[in-house]
Amino acid sequence: MVSPSHLATLPDIARPDAGTILTSRWVVSDPAHQRPAADSVVDSWERLDRPDAMLTLTTFLSTDGGHVLNYAQWTNDEAHHTFVRTQRPALVRAVDAQLPGIERPGLTRYRLHDSYRAPATDSAGQDTGPAEAVGAVVTVGFETDGPDAQRRLADEVIAGLREHPVPGLLAAHFHLSTDGTEVLNYAEWTTLDTWRAFTQGSTSQALAKTVAALPGVRPLGPTPYLPYRGVVNVPAP
Repeated sequence: MVSPSHLATLPDIARPDAGTILTSRWVVSDPAHQRPAADSVVDSWERLDRPDAMLTLTTFLSTDGGHVLNYAQWTNDEAHHTFVRTQRPALVRAVDAQLPGIERPGLTRYRLHDSYRAPATDSAGQDTGPAEAVGAVVTVGFETDGPDAQRRLADEVIAGLREHPVPGLLAAHFHLSTDGTEVLNYAEWTTLDTWRAFTQGSTSQALAKTVAALPGVRPLGPTPYLPYRGVVNVPAP
């Protein structure tokens, strides 16, 4: 379990200046290397002369110990492409010097499409009180056949969640890859246990049937994470 003192400040997913979202998995050969890999990423970024277009970077630890998820927000693609050409090679070399053997399957470029947020009142209209803290993040990936399938998937699932709110689900943010081939649901939960309870319930089954009926959509399954460390280069407006 990650110590609360090391939990990252989670990104404001809906911040208006985040024009592009970048995710990448860094695969480690041993669970003991997972936190050192995340530490080396964050430490390298903290030492870097960061461009203003880089807003935030947050690292997440997969609960199986197999990889680190890097979730980055930038203002635009052009600035990131410039960083990749000029600064990223040195950053990666510094990480590999500390911890060789990391595998990097690649980076996916997304735009945020829409979000579901838990209602602030219950079914009787009563205020549910202060928002609960995010204790876990679960990503759910999908392969899609183009932008229409992407949008249809995101809109159908969000509509289902709004009709049947799920205990413990604080938000679900749907990201569409710029090439039309992927959708990422970044879901914020109070705890991993509340997410596990959801997977066994009727709403999960109903949503799975909804997704299965959509043409051009292939679910890839969920991955649970614990937030770890991050860098906030430019605070959210």
